[in-house]
Parts: sequence; structure tokens; C-alpha cells
Amino acid sequence: MTLNPADDTLAARLRDRLDRRAFRDLAPRYLEEPRGTWVGRAGLVVAPSDVEEVSAVMAAAHAARVPVVPYGGGTGLVGGQVVPEGPAPLILSLERMTAIRKVDPVENVAVVEAGAVLEDVHRAAEAAGRLFPLSLAAKGSARIGGNLATNAGGVNVLRYGNARDLCLGLEAVLPDGRIWNGLTRLRKDNTGYDLRNLLVGSEGTLAVITAAALKLFARPAGQGTALAVVPDPRAALDLLALARDHVSEAISAFELMGGEGLRFLEETQPEIRRPFDPAPDWMVLIDLGLPAGIDPDTVFETIFAEALERGLVSDALIAQSAAQADAFWEVRERVPEANRLIGSVSSHDISLPLSNLPEFIDRASETVAGMGPFRINCFGHLGDGNLHYNVFPPKGAPAADWRGQAGEVKRAVHDLVHELEGSVSAEHGIGRLKTEDLERYGDPVKLEMMRAIKAALDPQGIMNPGAVLRG
Repeated sequence: MTLNPADDTLAARLRDRLDRRAFRDLAPRYLEEPRGTWVGRAGLVVAPSDVEEVSAVMAAAHAARVPVVPYGGGTGLVGGQVVPEGPAPLILSLERMTAIRKVDPVENVAVVEAGAVLEDVHRAAEAAGRLFPLSLAAKGSARIGGNLATNAGGVNVLRYGNARDLCLGLEAVLPDGRIWNGLTRLRKDNTGYDLRNLLVGSEGTLAVITAAALKLFARPAGQGTALAVVPDPRAALDLLALARDHVSEAISAFELMGGEGLRFLEETQPEIRRPFDPAPDWMVLIDLGLPAGIDPDTVFETIFAEALERGLVSDALIAQSAAQADAFWEVRERVPEANRLIGSVSSHDISLPLSNLPEFIDRASETVAGMGPFRINCFGHLGDGNLHYNVFPPKGAPAADWRGQAGEVKRAVHDLVHELEGSVSAEHGIGRLKTEDLERYGDPVKLEMMRAIKAALDPQGIMNPGAVLRG
């Protein structure tokens, strides 16, 4: 179906419905994405102040057949927030809808608007003595609407789940401007299809999320952080099983880090204090959240003593203060920045069944080594099977000289992921980057169902065209 650009006629219609503060200049930030893969286009940027204004914008765009791109913090890594071709869209920014409407520590619920910054939600929960556990490196700029639209993961999925698992209800505006008031705080509601989970993870292709009811949790009374050296990923998985035997689901995070990540930090950010020198081949970073009366240090010491006997660890550091714990996490959280500074040939956000992870790492490394003298920085959320398996040029060589092989590398890595029953998109979504991958590896019946849902809710195809499903 033919779409029209967002032009002066649409702008004039919207000026009759919105105040002047809703209109934004076409600043570069609305047209860029963090990896610089695409430069977007836009004819108009508006930032409504409430759900009624979002409804008015969508109704006008629907009537004019103008494409709409919902815009949160712009931190997505698969190009879902930019439109590089086709009619210039209307960018609908949620940046003015930042209210935290309610925090209820008895219900363990926070009701927040979609433009609320993730870190601000953390602070609001903390002020009420509660925890909102979704945590990302981009927490200072990522917005809740985008987190839900992409079903963001982060470091605490092992214990608390993805964004989908942390959402009780949604308020959203459909492509034709109708408002769905699904902002329930209920934990049990079996009245028909689960529309909330249909919109979570839809990447702005079905509706505009305007508010959400989020699950909060009691803050663990005892928190501990440790960093351990392990001989290989198989030992890391065995260590995870051992830790679970001791503390069950009290493990909040269990991160695998390859030694290449520490070497990248030394190369690009030497001011970051590295916990081990020289860098070991493999490490795990562990967070525990324990009930009152249980000492995290004692728990770690018990786990590591048994792990040492079994050959699962060769060295370990237990954080003795919050500052030291933060320093351990800074190492993990600065690795993506080191990756960006070096420049990858091909980056992969993947997930696999836990028991298949060691085989994948071994076979993928052999495959990539056969393609050239590449460096591999493998790290990620081992506890939930999510790896960031990124391939880089030899030290000192510009990535641009090797990007001619990017397609071959990506295909080989993704083929292996698929063979081992994994997913080529773990936590970043499909966006525009992985539409071909979805078609190649996705179940045909699933794709038919997705297209049917898209046609039913957005028959004119105005919602974020080209993302997730190609036209």
C-alpha cells in the first residue's frame, strides 16, 4: 500500500491539535543509531505530552497514510528507530511523557509513562524501598517504552526475566488512534488473548506504547559480587550449577567474559583498572541477592572452595565494598564501548540452550579462525544463554579493511546458532538489521502468523515500516 511523506499539510493538521511545545526540530539524534549503520529520514518530529495527544497524532497520520516511527531513547542496536528509505516518516517521540504515575510498595507495582528513563524508574523504586531489576548499560538514556517494545534483557534476566516478564499491563495507541487501556495491575487475568505480550517485543510495528504497569521486587538484604577465573565455558556452566545448588534462585547475574575483553580495555581505555593481569582466557562475574541473616562473603567462600576442589575455578575475588563491586561491574559494562572504539567486522547477539553453549563457542571459534586472523570478543549473560559473539580485525588493522567478509562471517555464525537450536536475536530485537535473518531462520508458519497480526492491527502499514517484517 502506498504511503505518503510527513509534509507541511500533516504538520498544519497537527498544529490544530497540539501545542507548539510538541513540535521538535529535525535534530541529528532523531536520525542516528548507535552503530552508525544507517542514517534515518524524517519529515516531521512531534513529542506529545499525553496519551490523548498521541491518539490525535496517530489518527491524523492514519488518515493521511503517513508512516510513523515511535521513538524512545534511540539506544536500539538493530536500526528499529530509523527509516533510511521510503517516504519521510513522522517520528513520534515519547520524550515528554516521563511521569512516574504511581509507585506502590505493597502491590510491588510502578505505573510509568513510556518516556520515563530507565535509571529514573530505578531511583523511584529505590525511594520506595523496592527494586526494578531491568538493568542495561544504556540505563541513563534508554526509555521504558523502548525497553518494552524491544523486550530488552540486560544482566538480571537470570533471576527476574526479560522486560516482558516485568510488565503487568500496558496503555497503548493503535495505528488508527484508538486507545487501548490495558494498564492492569493484576497478576492473574485470563480474559482472552494476551495483548500485552503481543505488543511487548513488537518494536513499534503494531502500536505506540504510552505507559506500563511494571513489577517491583523487595531489595535483597544481602548483596554480594565476585569475579572468578574459570578454565573454559563448560567450567563456567558447572560453576553456575554449583552456585544454584547452594543458593537456588538467589543468583541475580552470572556473566561470562572472555580475556579478549580485558585486552580490548587495555588497548582503548587503559584508565580502567583490570582485576587480573595478565588477562585470563575466561572469567565469570556473579551477583548474589540474599535474604537477611545470610552473609554473601560466606556463601561465596563456600562455593569457591568446592569449585576449587573440582577444578572449576583457579582464582576468585570477592568484592569487599560497594565501590569494589561497582569496579568489577565497570569492567563488564565498559567492554561494549571498547568494542565500539576498535570497530567490529561483525557483531552477533545470540542465544543458545545452556548445554550447547560450550560446543558453539568451540566450533564458532574454529570456523571464524578459518576465515582470517580475526579476534573474537565473546561475553554475555551466561545464565540465560545470551552471548555477544563479536568478531574484530587483527590488532592495529582498521575494521573497514575486513568488512568485505562481514556477510560471510555473520552467515557462518548464524548458521551454527540455528544448527544448535539457538536464536540469532537474543535481546536486541530484529529491527532492520535482521529482517533477512528472520526470514531465513524463522519458522514459516510463525512468519505467516506474524504477517496476519500485522495486517489485522495495521492494515495500512504505517507503523515503523521495514522493521521486523519487510514490506
